Amino acid sequence: MPIIISPPPAPAPVPLPPPPPEPPPPAAEVFAIAMPGAAAQPTRAPDTDQLRTENATGYRPADDATSPSGAPVRMGLILPLRSETLGAAAEALRAGFMAAWERDRDNITITVVETGDVAQDILSSYAQTLEAVDLVVGPLARSAVTAVATSPLVTKPTIALNHPEGFGTANATPLPQQMLAMGLSIEEEARQVAQWAAAEQPGASAMIITTSTPWQRRIAAAFAAHWQQLGQQVRMVELSAPNNYLSDPELVQLRARLQQDPPGLLFSAMGADQTRQLRGALNSGLVHEADEPVISTADGLPASPAAPVAPTGFAALPLYGTSALNAGGGMNSPTNELDGVRLLDLPWQVQRDHPAVMVYPHPVQAGTADMERLFALGIDAYRVAREVSRKPAGRFSIDGVTGRLTVDFGQGPARFERVEQPAVFQHGVPQAVQQ
Repeated sequence: MPIIISPPPAPAPVPLPPPPPEPPPPAAEVFAIAMPGAAAQPTRAPDTDQLRTENATGYRPADDATSPSGAPVRMGLILPLRSETLGAAAEALRAGFMAAWERDRDNITITVVETGDVAQDILSSYAQTLEAVDLVVGPLARSAVTAVATSPLVTKPTIALNHPEGFGTANATPLPQQMLAMGLSIEEEARQVAQWAAAEQPGASAMIITTSTPWQRRIAAAFAAHWQQLGQQVRMVELSAPNNYLSDPELVQLRARLQQDPPGLLFSAMGADQTRQLRGALNSGLVHEADEPVISTADGLPASPAAPVAPTGFAALPLYGTSALNAGGGMNSPTNELDGVRLLDLPWQVQRDHPAVMVYPHPVQAGTADMERLFALGIDAYRVAREVSRKPAGRFSIDGVTGRLTVDFGQGPARFERVEQPAVFQHGVPQAVQQ
C-alpha cells in the first residue's frame, strides 16, 4: 500500500516570513495609447521521445527491487504534455527532472503522468496518481495548481511547479499543508531586484519603465509595491510599443522628463530588445534599429575590447532589470548597449562554473532562454522532492541551479524561498557578481 507521509507531533520552528500585503502601484505616466505586443511562438524543447515511450511502465532503476535501503520512494510527475500551449514547456521541465534523477536515482522510481489543459482532467489524473505514489511533483500551469490547491485531494506531499492564483497577495487562499509551491515567479524576481537596488542606492527614487504587455505590467507592479514598502519614492512610465518597438516621440518626451527631474535609478520591466532601445535612446540619441535584428554566428563571439569611457548624463543612471534582459542561447546582442545594467537570473544561466550547475548536462537545442530555465526548474524540482522524501518534516537548504533554495515542509504551512544570482552585463553578456 502507498506510504503516506504525515508530520510528527513536534513543535514547529519559526517559519519563513510570509510576503507582506503589497500597496497598489503608482499610476503610470502614459505618453500615448499603448498597443499590445504579439505573443511569442512556443519553441520545442529537447527531444524526449524515448522518455515518452517509457511512460507506460514508469521509470524504474534496474536495481530498485534489491536496494538495501528498503522499498523505493515512488514519485509521480504530472505535466501537461498533451497541451498545445504548454507541451513544449512541459517537455523541457521533464527533461531536466529526468536528468537530475539519472544523476542521483537514490532508490526512487518515477512515473510521468501526461495531462492536457482541462482542470477536471488534471484533478482526475492527480487523484489517480495519489493512489500509486508517495509524493507528487506538479502540476505546471497556474490554473492547474489553483484547482489542485483548492480541492480536498492534497493528502500526500505535493511539489507544485507554479504558484496558485493570487499567490503573495493579502487575500490569497493558503496552500494545503502538504503542498509546496516552487515555480519561477517573475513577480518575486522583481521584488528581489528592488531589495538589491535599495541596498545599493539607499534613499534613491526609482523610475519604472514598462509597456502595456501584461507580463511587463506584473513585473512593474511587483517592483513598485516592494519599493514603496521599503519607504522609497517611485514613478511609473508606460511607453507604447507598436510592432514591439518603443515609440520614438515618447522616448523624446521621456528624455525631457528625465532632464527636468532625474530619478536616482531606472528599473526596466521590459525585455532585452526594448531595454536596448531605451538605453540607446537615452545615452546617445534616437537611433532607429531594425524591427527584425539580424543574428549571425558572430553573435556568439566575444566583443572586441573597447577603451573604457566614464558614463555621463543619462548613462550614469543605474539601470536594473529582471532575467527578461538575458535572452540566452547565443541571442544576446554583440553590441554593448546593456553594459553596466544589473539583473537577477538563475545560476544555470549566468554562473556556468557553479558547482551544482557543472554536474548536469545542458540540453542540446533547448530553444529559448525560458526553455533552459524550465529545464533548470526540473532539476531543482527533483532535488527538492528527493529531500522532502528523506525529511518529511523539517527545514533544509539547497544550493540549486535556480538559486539558493530554503524549504520548510511538514511542520505547518509549507514555506519556500529562492534567492537568485545577481549579474551585470559586460561586453554584451551578463556576468555573475557577488553581493
